[in-house]
Amino acid sequence: MRQIMIASILSTGMLFGSGSALAAAPDWSKVPAKKITLFYPGVSPMEWILKGTEHGGAKAFKKGETCASCHDTETADMGKKMASGEKLEPKPIKGKAPSIPVGVQAANDGTNLYLRFTWKQPPGGGPKMDAANPVKLAFMLDDNKVERSSQAGCWETCHQDIRTMPDAKDDKKTKYVVGGNASSKFYDLIQWRSKEKAVDGYVADKRVMEGGKGLVEAKGEKKGDEWIVTFTRKLGGGGEGDVNLVAGKVYSFGFAIHDDYANGRFHHVSLGYTLGIDAQADINATKR
Repeated sequence: MRQIMIASILSTGMLFGSGSALAAAPDWSKVPAKKITLFYPGVSPMEWILKGTEHGGAKAFKKGETCASCHDTETADMGKKMASGEKLEPKPIKGKAPSIPVGVQAANDGTNLYLRFTWKQPPGGGPKMDAANPVKLAFMLDDNKVERSSQAGCWETCHQDIRTMPDAKDDKKTKYVVGGNASSKFYDLIQWRSKEKAVDGYVADKRVMEGGKGLVEAKGEKKGDEWIVTFTRKLGGGGEGDVNLVAGKVYSFGFAIHDDYANGRFHHVSLGYTLGIDAQADINATKR
C-alpha cells in the first residue's frame, strides 16, 4: 500500500509542505477563468525586446508600455511565425505547437493561494529533450521589485547568454535577473512536473530550484486530451525566494508550459500579467 501511495505522488508531481495539512480547494466551477494564450517565443530574449532595430515595440516599451498591452491578442499569430522558423527561430522543431490556449483560475482562503490551469494537449512529435517529463508547468511571481517586471512579466529572466540560446557560450547558465539577489530582487518560482517531484525555488542572479517553503501541493492530471494542473501555495511563503502575498496587493505574474518533452527555452510562455490577492488585476485571486 505504501509503495502504491508513493508511486501515485510521483506520477502526479505532488509536493507536500513539511508538517502542512492540505487545505480544501475552492469549488472551481464557481471561480471565473481567464483565457491566456501561451505562445512559442523562439529566440526573443530581453536584449532583443530592447533592440529597436529589430523589435518594433522597443520604443513603446521603453516609454512604459507593457508587452501584454500591445500583444495580448496577437500571441497565437506570433507563435506561428516563430514555431515555423519564419522569425526568431534558427532551428524550428517539426510538430511544434505554435500556441496553447490556457484557462487560468485563482482564489484564496486567507491562508493559501490556489491556482488552476487547464488546456488541451496539442499534437507533438519533437525530440524528447526531457525524457523524464512529458509536461511541466511553472509560474513566477514578483513583488514589483525586479526592473520592468510589471511590463514584461518573467521575460526579465530570459537572456541571450543562457543555455540553449544559439550563441550561448556557457551551456550551464540558466535564467537570471541582472543584479538579482534572493533577499530583495528576485522572482518566486514554482514548477509542477508530470513525472518528478515539484520544485519551489526562485530566480535571482541565477535560477535555484529549491529553498522555497510556500508550496503545499502541486497536482496534475490528464482527462482525455485535457490537462488540469492545480497549485496550493501558502500566502506567507516563509522560505528563501518566497514572495509574501498580502491581501489588497497586486503582483507581476507569468507562466510557461514545457510541452512534448521540451526543455530549456523550447517552451510555451505567457506575456506578463498581474495577479491580485483580493485586488483588481488581470487574474483575481478573490477570497472564498
